[in-house]
Amino acid sequence: MKSLSPLIVARLLLPALTLGTPACQAGDPVAGDSGITSRDSAGIRIIENPLPPGDSRLDWQIGREPTLSIGEREGEEPYLLHFVRNAMRLRDGRIVVPNGGSNELRFFDAMGNHLATTGGRGEGPGEFERLLRIDPWPGDSILARNAPQQGISIFDGDGNYARTFTLADHGSVPGFLWRPYYPTTDGGMIVVSNREQRGVDDARILDEIRVQIRDGEGELLSELGTHPGIESNDTEWATIYYRASVVARWGDLVIIGTNYRYELRAFTTDGTLARIVRRGHDLRAPTEEEVMAHIEENTRPGTTPEEMRRRRQAAVVAEYHPAYRGARSDAAGYLWVREYDFPFEPRPAPLWTVFDPGGRMLGLLETPKGLSISEIGEDYILGVARDELGVERVQLWPLVR
Repeated sequence: MKSLSPLIVARLLLPALTLGTPACQAGDPVAGDSGITSRDSAGIRIIENPLPPGDSRLDWQIGREPTLSIGEREGEEPYLLHFVRNAMRLRDGRIVVPNGGSNELRFFDAMGNHLATTGGRGEGPGEFERLLRIDPWPGDSILARNAPQQGISIFDGDGNYARTFTLADHGSVPGFLWRPYYPTTDGGMIVVSNREQRGVDDARILDEIRVQIRDGEGELLSELGTHPGIESNDTEWATIYYRASVVARWGDLVIIGTNYRYELRAFTTDGTLARIVRRGHDLRAPTEEEVMAHIEENTRPGTTPEEMRRRRQAAVVAEYHPAYRGARSDAAGYLWVREYDFPFEPRPAPLWTVFDPGGRMLGLLETPKGLSISEIGEDYILGVARDELGVERVQLWPLVR
Protein backbone atom coordinates (compact mmCIF):
# COMPACT_ATOMS: atom_id res chain seq x y z
CA MET A 1 0.00 0.00 0.00
CA LYS A 2 1.28 3.46 -0.85
CA SER A 3 2.18 5.55 2.22
CA LEU A 4 0.20 8.75 2.63
CA SER A 5 1.85 11.94 1.43
CA PRO A 6 1.49 15.12 3.50
CA LEU A 7 -1.08 16.35 0.97
CA ILE A 8 -3.42 13.40 1.53
CA VAL A 9 -5.21 14.26 4.72
CA ALA A 10 -6.60 11.39 6.79
CA ARG A 11 -7.68 12.74 10.18
CA LEU A 12 -10.32 10.07 10.77
CA LEU A 13 -10.60 10.86 14.47
CA LEU A 14 -11.15 14.58 13.87
CA PRO A 15 -13.97 15.86 16.10
CA ALA A 16 -16.79 17.40 14.12
CA LEU A 17 -16.89 21.13 14.78
CA THR A 18 -19.71 23.40 13.80
CA LEU A 19 -19.30 25.65 10.76
CA GLY A 20 -20.78 29.12 10.99
CA THR A 21 -22.87 30.66 13.73
CA PRO A 22 -24.42 28.92 16.76
CA ALA A 23 -27.28 26.53 16.08
CA CYS A 24 -30.94 27.06 16.80
CA GLN A 25 -32.29 25.60 20.01
CA ALA A 26 -35.12 23.07 20.05
CA GLY A 27 -37.70 25.72 20.83
CA ASP A 28 -36.73 28.17 18.10
CA PRO A 29 -39.18 28.67 15.19
CA VAL A 30 -36.81 27.24 12.58
CA ALA A 31 -35.90 24.13 14.56
CA GLY A 32 -39.50 23.47 15.62
CA ASP A 33 -42.79 23.44 13.78
CA SER A 34 -43.82 27.07 14.24
CA GLY A 35 -45.20 28.60 11.07
CA ILE A 36 -45.12 25.36 9.02
CA THR A 37 -48.45 24.25 7.58
CA SER A 38 -49.36 21.11 5.67
CA ARG A 39 -52.56 20.31 3.80
CA ASP A 40 -53.93 18.04 1.11
CA SER A 41 -55.37 19.37 -2.13
CA ALA A 42 -56.81 16.88 -4.63
CA GLY A 43 -54.52 14.18 -3.28
CA ILE A 44 -51.42 16.38 -3.37
CA ARG A 45 -49.62 17.19 -0.11
CA ILE A 46 -48.70 20.90 0.07
CA ILE A 47 -46.17 21.99 2.71
CA GLU A 48 -45.82 25.71 3.36
CA ASN A 49 -42.67 26.75 5.23
CA PRO A 50 -41.96 30.28 6.50
CA LEU A 51 -38.93 32.40 5.65
CA PRO A 52 -36.26 31.44 8.23
CA PRO A 53 -34.30 34.10 10.12
CA GLY A 54 -31.17 34.84 8.11
CA ASP A 55 -28.81 34.32 11.06
CA SER A 56 -30.32 31.02 12.24
CA ARG A 57 -28.46 27.75 11.76
CA LEU A 58 -29.47 24.11 11.97
CA ASP A 59 -27.69 22.25 14.77
CA TRP A 60 -26.02 19.72 12.48
CA GLN A 61 -22.23 19.76 12.49
CA ILE A 62 -19.68 19.65 9.69
CA GLY A 63 -15.98 19.24 10.47
CA ARG A 64 -13.66 22.22 10.13
CA GLU A 65 -11.32 20.13 7.96
CA PRO A 66 -11.80 17.16 5.62
CA THR A 67 -11.07 13.68 6.95
CA LEU A 68 -9.77 12.72 3.51
CA SER A 69 -8.27 14.72 0.63
CA ILE A 70 -7.13 13.14 -2.64
CA GLY A 71 -5.12 15.27 -5.06
CA GLU A 72 -1.66 16.83 -5.21
CA ARG A 73 0.14 19.68 -6.96
CA GLU A 74 3.07 17.41 -7.77
CA GLY A 75 3.55 13.69 -7.43
CA GLU A 76 2.51 10.39 -8.94
CA GLU A 77 0.10 10.49 -11.87
CA PRO A 78 -2.95 8.95 -10.14
CA TYR A 79 -2.95 11.83 -7.64
CA LEU A 80 -2.77 14.57 -10.28
CA LEU A 81 -6.41 15.36 -11.01
CA HIS A 82 -7.75 17.33 -13.98
CA PHE A 83 -11.34 18.13 -15.00
CA VAL A 84 -12.97 16.21 -12.14
CA ARG A 85 -16.65 17.13 -12.11
CA ASN A 86 -17.73 14.85 -9.25
CA ALA A 87 -16.80 11.71 -7.31
CA MET A 88 -18.63 8.88 -5.55
CA ARG A 89 -18.12 6.67 -2.51
CA LEU A 90 -18.72 2.93 -2.64
CA ARG A 91 -20.27 1.03 0.25
CA ASP A 92 -16.90 -0.27 1.48
CA GLY A 93 -15.51 3.29 1.72
CA ARG A 94 -13.54 3.33 -1.54
CA ILE A 95 -13.64 6.56 -3.55
CA VAL A 96 -14.09 6.59 -7.33
CA VAL A 97 -12.81 9.66 -9.19
CA PRO A 98 -13.73 10.30 -12.86
CA ASN A 99 -10.62 12.09 -14.09
CA GLY A 100 -11.89 13.89 -17.18
CA GLY A 101 -8.42 15.05 -18.22
CA SER A 102 -7.34 11.47 -18.91
CA ASN A 103 -10.81 9.89 -19.35
CA GLU A 104 -10.06 7.44 -16.54
CA LEU A 105 -11.88 6.05 -13.53
CA ARG A 106 -9.43 6.14 -10.62
CA PHE A 107 -10.09 4.06 -7.48
CA PHE A 108 -8.77 4.96 -4.04
CA ASP A 109 -9.13 3.23 -0.68
CA ALA A 110 -10.70 4.81 2.39
CA MET A 111 -7.31 6.31 3.36
CA GLY A 112 -6.74 7.93 -0.04
CA ASN A 113 -4.28 5.39 -1.47
CA HIS A 114 -4.57 4.72 -5.19
CA LEU A 115 -5.78 1.18 -5.91
CA ALA A 116 -6.52 0.93 -9.63
CA THR A 117 -7.26 2.87 -12.81
CA THR A 118 -9.59 1.83 -15.61
CA GLY A 119 -11.03 3.39 -18.74
CA GLY A 120 -8.93 5.73 -20.84
CA ARG A 121 -9.29 7.74 -24.02
CA GLY A 122 -10.72 5.91 -27.02
CA GLU A 123 -13.83 4.49 -28.66
CA GLY A 124 -13.49 0.87 -27.52
CA PRO A 125 -15.43 -0.95 -24.76
CA GLY A 126 -14.87 0.76 -21.42
CA GLU A 127 -13.14 3.77 -23.00
CA PHE A 128 -14.34 7.36 -23.27
CA GLU A 129 -14.24 10.10 -25.86
CA ARG A 130 -14.98 12.59 -23.07
CA LEU A 131 -15.75 11.37 -19.57
CA LEU A 132 -18.25 13.74 -17.96
CA ARG A 133 -19.28 12.37 -14.55
CA ILE A 134 -20.28 9.23 -12.66
CA ASP A 135 -23.26 8.21 -10.55
CA PRO A 136 -24.11 5.21 -8.36
CA TRP A 137 -25.90 2.32 -10.08
CA PRO A 138 -27.66 -0.61 -8.33
CA GLY A 139 -25.44 -3.33 -6.93
CA ASP A 140 -22.65 -0.89 -5.97
CA SER A 141 -21.97 -0.43 -9.67
CA ILE A 142 -21.00 2.77 -11.47
CA LEU A 143 -22.79 4.67 -14.21
CA ALA A 144 -20.38 6.76 -16.31
CA ARG A 145 -21.51 9.43 -18.78
CA ASN A 146 -19.64 9.84 -22.03
CA ALA A 147 -19.78 12.64 -24.62
CA PRO A 148 -20.43 13.72 -27.32
CA GLN A 149 -23.22 11.18 -27.95
CA GLN A 150 -24.37 11.00 -24.30
CA GLY A 151 -23.37 7.34 -24.16
CA ILE A 152 -23.83 5.65 -20.79
CA SER A 153 -21.41 2.93 -19.66
CA ILE A 154 -21.85 0.62 -16.67
CA PHE A 155 -18.90 -0.67 -14.60
CA ASP A 156 -18.87 -2.91 -11.55
CA GLY A 157 -17.46 -1.74 -8.23
CA ASP A 158 -13.96 -2.84 -9.21
CA GLY A 159 -13.98 -0.90 -12.49
CA ASN A 160 -14.68 -3.84 -14.77
CA TYR A 161 -16.60 -2.76 -17.88
CA ALA A 162 -20.07 -4.30 -18.29
CA ARG A 163 -21.99 -2.59 -21.11
CA THR A 164 -22.87 0.66 -22.89
CA PHE A 165 -26.21 2.05 -24.04
CA THR A 166 -27.58 5.35 -25.31
CA LEU A 167 -30.83 7.23 -24.82
CA ALA A 168 -33.05 6.23 -27.71
CA ASP A 169 -35.44 8.68 -29.34
CA HIS A 170 -38.34 6.44 -28.33
CA GLY A 171 -41.07 8.62 -26.89
CA SER A 172 -39.46 11.88 -27.97
CA VAL A 173 -40.56 14.52 -30.43
CA PRO A 174 -38.50 16.38 -33.06
CA GLY A 175 -36.21 19.04 -31.59
CA PHE A 176 -35.66 17.39 -28.20
CA LEU A 177 -32.16 16.19 -27.29
CA TRP A 178 -32.08 13.90 -24.25
CA ARG A 179 -29.49 14.03 -21.47
CA PRO A 180 -29.22 11.78 -18.39
CA TYR A 181 -29.54 13.57 -15.05
CA TYR A 182 -29.76 11.16 -12.11
CA PRO A 183 -30.26 7.41 -11.67
CA THR A 184 -33.41 6.37 -9.83
CA THR A 185 -33.32 4.03 -6.84
CA ASP A 186 -34.66 1.09 -8.87
CA GLY A 187 -32.17 1.07 -11.75
CA GLY A 188 -33.80 3.60 -14.05
CA MET A 189 -32.82 7.18 -14.71
CA ILE A 190 -34.20 10.68 -14.90
CA VAL A 191 -33.57 12.22 -18.33
CA VAL A 192 -34.16 15.82 -19.35
CA SER A 193 -34.30 17.62 -22.66
CA ASN A 194 -34.06 21.27 -23.55
CA ARG A 195 -35.93 21.82 -26.78
CA GLU A 196 -33.65 23.46 -29.31
CA GLN A 197 -34.53 25.51 -32.37
CA ARG A 198 -31.74 25.11 -34.90
CA GLY A 199 -30.95 27.60 -37.65
CA VAL A 200 -28.25 27.49 -40.28
CA ASP A 201 -25.43 28.61 -37.99
CA ASP A 202 -26.84 28.47 -34.48
CA ALA A 203 -28.85 26.51 -31.93
CA ARG A 204 -31.08 28.42 -29.56
CA ILE A 205 -32.39 26.87 -26.36
CA LEU A 206 -36.07 27.62 -25.82
CA ASP A 207 -37.84 28.17 -22.52
CA GLU A 208 -39.11 24.68 -21.70
CA ILE A 209 -37.79 21.31 -20.67
CA ARG A 210 -39.23 17.83 -20.93
CA VAL A 211 -38.61 15.17 -18.25
CA GLN A 212 -38.87 11.40 -18.60
CA ILE A 213 -38.02 8.24 -16.69
CA ARG A 214 -36.02 5.68 -18.70
CA ASP A 215 -35.12 2.10 -17.83
CA GLY A 216 -31.66 0.58 -17.58
CA GLU A 217 -31.50 0.21 -21.37
CA GLY A 218 -32.44 3.81 -22.10
CA GLU A 219 -36.04 3.07 -23.14
CA LEU A 220 -39.03 5.15 -22.09
CA LEU A 221 -40.90 4.18 -18.91
CA SER A 222 -42.95 7.28 -18.12
CA GLU A 223 -43.42 10.97 -18.92
CA LEU A 224 -43.13 13.64 -16.24
CA GLY A 225 -44.33 16.38 -18.55
CA THR A 226 -43.08 19.64 -20.03
CA HIS A 227 -42.02 22.40 -17.65
CA PRO A 228 -40.61 25.95 -17.76
CA GLY A 229 -36.90 26.01 -18.59
CA ILE A 230 -34.36 28.75 -19.20
CA GLU A 231 -36.00 32.13 -19.65
CA SER A 232 -35.51 33.33 -23.22
CA ASN A 233 -36.11 36.52 -25.15
CA ASP A 234 -35.81 37.87 -28.69
CA THR A 235 -32.50 39.70 -28.20
CA GLU A 236 -29.02 38.37 -28.93
CA TRP A 237 -28.15 38.19 -25.22
CA ALA A 238 -29.64 36.06 -22.46
CA THR A 239 -32.06 37.56 -19.96
CA ILE A 240 -30.09 39.01 -17.05
CA TYR A 241 -30.68 37.03 -13.82
CA TYR A 242 -32.86 34.68 -15.85
CA ARG A 243 -35.16 31.95 -14.65
CA ALA A 244 -33.76 28.39 -14.87
CA SER A 245 -35.16 24.90 -14.38
CA VAL A 246 -34.20 22.65 -11.46
CA VAL A 247 -34.40 18.85 -11.67
CA ALA A 248 -33.20 16.59 -8.85
CA ARG A 249 -33.89 13.27 -7.19
CA TRP A 250 -35.43 13.26 -3.71
CA GLY A 251 -35.47 9.70 -2.42
CA ASP A 252 -37.97 7.87 -4.63
CA LEU A 253 -39.38 11.17 -5.93
CA VAL A 254 -38.27 13.53 -8.70
CA ILE A 255 -38.05 17.25 -7.94
CA ILE A 256 -38.95 19.60 -10.81
CA GLY A 257 -39.06 23.34 -10.33
CA THR A 258 -38.01 26.73 -11.61
CA ASN A 259 -36.04 29.09 -9.44
CA TYR A 260 -38.19 32.17 -10.06
CA ARG A 261 -40.22 31.24 -6.98
CA TYR A 262 -39.48 29.10 -3.93
CA GLU A 263 -41.57 26.09 -4.86
CA LEU A 264 -40.43 22.54 -5.61
CA ARG A 265 -42.80 19.96 -7.08
CA ALA A 266 -42.15 16.31 -6.27
CA PHE A 267 -43.36 13.66 -8.72
CA THR A 268 -43.48 9.89 -8.44
CA THR A 269 -41.63 8.05 -11.20
CA ASP A 270 -44.93 7.30 -12.95
CA GLY A 271 -45.48 11.03 -13.44
CA THR A 272 -47.93 11.68 -10.59
CA LEU A 273 -47.55 14.98 -8.71
CA ALA A 274 -47.35 13.87 -5.07
CA ARG A 275 -46.02 16.82 -3.09
CA ILE A 276 -45.40 20.56 -3.33
CA VAL A 277 -42.86 22.14 -0.99
CA ARG A 278 -42.81 25.91 -0.60
CA ARG A 279 -40.74 28.28 1.50
CA GLY A 280 -41.17 31.98 2.05
CA HIS A 281 -38.66 34.31 0.41
CA ASP A 282 -38.29 38.01 -0.27
CA LEU A 283 -38.97 39.21 -3.82
CA ARG A 284 -36.10 41.46 -4.79
CA ALA A 285 -35.78 43.27 -8.12
CA PRO A 286 -32.29 43.70 -9.63
CA THR A 287 -30.86 47.19 -9.17
CA GLU A 288 -29.25 49.18 -11.98
CA GLU A 289 -25.85 48.69 -10.34
CA GLU A 290 -26.38 44.91 -10.34
CA VAL A 291 -27.47 44.92 -13.98
CA MET A 292 -24.40 46.89 -15.09
CA ALA A 293 -22.11 44.63 -13.05
CA HIS A 294 -23.59 41.61 -14.82
CA ILE A 295 -23.08 43.18 -18.25
CA GLU A 296 -19.49 44.14 -17.47
CA GLU A 297 -18.70 40.67 -16.15
CA ASN A 298 -19.95 39.13 -19.40
CA THR A 299 -18.29 41.65 -21.76
CA ARG A 300 -14.84 41.29 -23.28
CA PRO A 301 -12.13 43.67 -22.00
CA GLY A 302 -11.68 46.70 -24.22
CA THR A 303 -15.35 47.05 -25.12
CA THR A 304 -16.10 50.69 -25.92
CA PRO A 305 -18.48 52.79 -23.78
CA GLU A 306 -20.77 53.08 -26.81
CA GLU A 307 -21.03 49.29 -27.10
CA MET A 308 -21.73 49.04 -23.35
CA ARG A 309 -24.57 51.56 -23.70
CA ARG A 310 -25.99 49.58 -26.60
CA ARG A 311 -25.86 46.40 -24.59
CA ARG A 312 -27.63 48.05 -21.68
CA GLN A 313 -30.38 49.44 -23.91
CA ALA A 314 -30.93 46.02 -25.49
CA ALA A 315 -30.76 44.09 -22.22
CA VAL A 316 -33.79 42.20 -20.93
CA VAL A 317 -33.75 41.99 -17.14
CA ALA A 318 -35.72 39.52 -15.02
CA GLU A 319 -38.36 41.09 -12.82
CA TYR A 320 -36.86 39.51 -9.69
CA HIS A 321 -33.70 37.73 -8.65
CA PRO A 322 -33.99 33.90 -8.49
CA ALA A 323 -35.41 32.43 -5.29
CA TYR A 324 -32.73 29.73 -4.95
CA ARG A 325 -29.81 28.17 -6.86
CA GLY A 326 -30.50 24.44 -6.95
CA ALA A 327 -31.58 21.37 -4.99
CA ARG A 328 -30.31 17.91 -4.14
CA SER A 329 -31.13 15.10 -1.69
CA ASP A 330 -28.96 13.12 0.70
CA ALA A 331 -28.72 9.44 1.55
CA ALA A 332 -31.18 9.83 4.43
CA GLY A 333 -33.91 11.35 2.25
CA TYR A 334 -33.51 14.98 3.30
CA LEU A 335 -33.83 17.73 0.70
CA TRP A 336 -31.11 20.40 0.51
CA VAL A 337 -31.88 23.63 -1.36
CA ARG A 338 -28.95 25.95 -2.13
CA GLU A 339 -29.70 29.56 -1.33
CA TYR A 340 -29.24 32.21 -4.00
CA ASP A 341 -26.21 34.50 -3.66
CA PHE A 342 -27.11 38.12 -4.35
CA PRO A 343 -24.59 40.32 -6.18
CA PHE A 344 -22.27 42.34 -3.91
CA GLU A 345 -23.29 40.18 -0.91
CA PRO A 346 -20.70 37.41 -0.71
CA ARG A 347 -21.36 34.66 1.80
CA PRO A 348 -18.56 33.15 3.93
CA ALA A 349 -19.71 29.72 2.71
CA PRO A 350 -22.54 28.18 0.64
CA LEU A 351 -25.85 28.32 2.51
CA TRP A 352 -28.58 25.66 2.26
CA THR A 353 -32.11 25.24 3.57
CA VAL A 354 -32.62 21.64 4.72
CA PHE A 355 -36.04 19.96 4.63
CA ASP A 356 -36.91 16.63 6.24
CA PRO A 357 -38.15 13.70 4.08
CA GLY A 358 -41.70 15.01 4.43
CA GLY A 359 -40.87 18.54 3.23
CA ARG A 360 -40.84 20.30 6.61
CA MET A 361 -38.05 22.85 6.95
CA LEU A 362 -35.41 22.08 9.57
CA GLY A 363 -33.23 25.16 9.14
CA LEU A 364 -30.19 26.70 7.44
CA LEU A 365 -26.78 25.05 7.14
CA GLU A 366 -23.44 26.15 5.70
CA THR A 367 -21.19 23.77 3.77
CA PRO A 368 -17.41 24.18 3.25
CA LYS A 369 -16.42 27.14 1.12
CA GLY A 370 -15.22 26.21 -2.35
CA LEU A 371 -16.54 22.63 -2.17
CA SER A 372 -18.64 21.48 -5.14
CA ILE A 373 -20.77 18.75 -3.55
CA SER A 374 -20.92 15.37 -5.28
CA GLU A 375 -22.95 13.45 -2.71
CA ILE A 376 -24.23 13.76 0.84
CA GLY A 377 -24.16 10.54 2.87
CA GLU A 378 -25.68 9.92 6.27
CA ASP A 379 -22.46 11.00 8.00
CA TYR A 380 -20.31 12.63 5.33
CA ILE A 381 -20.19 15.12 2.46
CA LEU A 382 -18.09 14.26 -0.60
CA GLY A 383 -17.09 16.89 -3.12
CA VAL A 384 -14.45 18.50 -5.32
CA ALA A 385 -12.44 21.56 -4.27
CA ARG A 386 -9.80 23.68 -5.99
CA ASP A 387 -7.02 25.61 -4.31
CA GLU A 388 -5.68 29.05 -5.24
CA LEU A 389 -3.59 27.51 -8.05
CA GLY A 390 -6.52 25.59 -9.47
CA VAL A 391 -5.30 22.21 -8.18
CA GLU A 392 -8.25 19.85 -7.84
CA ARG A 393 -8.88 17.69 -4.78
CA VAL A 394 -11.62 15.22 -3.91
CA GLN A 395 -12.49 15.72 -0.26
CA LEU A 396 -14.56 13.88 2.35
CA TRP A 397 -15.98 15.97 5.20
CA PRO A 398 -17.61 14.55 8.37
CA LEU A 399 -21.29 15.32 8.96
CA VAL A 400 -23.01 14.88 12.31
CA ARG A 401 -26.77 15.31 12.26
